[in-house]
Amino acid sequence: MKAHFQMLAGYNAFANDLTYAAAAALPDDLYRADRGAFFKSMHGTLNHVLVADRIWMRRFTGQGDAPARLDAILFEELAPLLQARQVEDRRICAFVDALTPAQLEILVVYQRVTAREKIGQSLSSALAHFFNHQTHHRGQAHAILTGLGVAAPSLDLLLFQRQAGLLRGLPDA
Repeated sequence: MKAHFQMLAGYNAFANDLTYAAAAALPDDLYRADRGAFFKSMHGTLNHVLVADRIWMRRFTGQGDAPARLDAILFEELAPLLQARQVEDRRICAFVDALTPAQLEILVVYQRVTAREKIGQSLSSALAHFFNHQTHHRGQAHAILTGLGVAAPSLDLLLFQRQAGLLRGLPDA
């Protein structure tokens, strides 16, 4: 299971790099325009993914910033947002790389940002949500790019697996 999460951490960094490169090609007015996504704009969406990642990493590690709002704007400009994103992606990869199989089964207990209730789940279950959440909002970012007529990058997991050498060729018949 650890290898699966390592793959997802690598994919996350790969997909973020492609998404940010496409966002950087947008004029600022389009980058900030409300496109009807859950966090409105490309800017709001990219900030949200970093916000959520920091919240979850705080839950997982007990370290780092954990914004109090899901719609927090951590960075007003794309360049420092990208830099923070890359730092967070390296942090995520290092965290997953260091996990043991036993740690994947520990209980993570946390309070939701939007409600007072406490939740408990295994780290493996929480990591599954963590990586799925990132993919969900990158899909919204992709839709924003597509709606703006930008050639949005392919974010296929299979593309990452190919480029990372994670697929096996079949022997010739």
